[in-house]
Amino acid sequence: MIEANGLRFSVQDEGTGTPVVLLHGFPDTHRLWRRQVDALVRSGYRAIVPDLRGRGASDRPPDVRDYALRMVVQDVAGIMGELGIRRTHVVGHDWGAAVAWLLASLMPDCVDRLVALSVGFPGADGRPDLEALQKGWYRLLFQFDGAEDLVRRDDWYLMRVLLGSNADLDRCLDDLSEPAALTAALNWYRANLPVERLVPSGSGPGLQPVQAPTLGIWSTGDEYLTEQSMIRSADHVQGPWRYVRFADASHWIPLDQPDRLNALLLEFLGG
Repeated sequence: MIEANGLRFSVQDEGTGTPVVLLHGFPDTHRLWRRQVDALVRSGYRAIVPDLRGRGASDRPPDVRDYALRMVVQDVAGIMGELGIRRTHVVGHDWGAAVAWLLASLMPDCVDRLVALSVGFPGADGRPDLEALQKGWYRLLFQFDGAEDLVRRDDWYLMRVLLGSNADLDRCLDDLSEPAALTAALNWYRANLPVERLVPSGSGPGLQPVQAPTLGIWSTGDEYLTEQSMIRSADHVQGPWRYVRFADASHWIPLDQPDRLNALLLEFLGG
């Protein structure tokens, strides 16, 4: 357990050498990355894998505003500071990818190389098209009071339909059944959507282009996010940019194609 940014975080820290921070999304915890941790550690990296705020064994602050992504960025920076890490590779999936993009944009000196899975740079896709609206219907559902009761009904029927391609779903639902865990998970959506909330209005700096070498990965079986969001992220990267499309994988690339992902990560991070 590590104290950072006023909260306690459960952090898996394995290996030595160049650090790699891996950030999960919804409905996952640090376990999402277990196959990547093994590969990274065997290859001489130090894998640092937190349960982000509200998830797993980390603290669950009570208010919606506690889950604004800019606060999560401070969490990650705080964890790095507590572990004595000034600069790191960062790998993120789903909400974790959004956090990774913001970390690279707002704190460029902290990020050596960036890997974003599934989620592109915040706002990169612009005005949502019909495909994006159809894929993102559940985000509107999660905004409403009472969504918790709805998704729990009939042994989590709606959540099982929505997240059926997640190979770890039963374990994720067990985690979400813990006190306050489901509300904390949904508060990520309530605090950060629409995406315009991530970009400050009025005076002050907005999001800056990413300077780090960046690898974007999207999968053809993603039921929630469009390819255009990742492709258009290139417009927000000033460092070297690479895009890779995974076929025959659902949204959960680390679970569906771990060997291919591991090889790609080792190639990119070592390049």
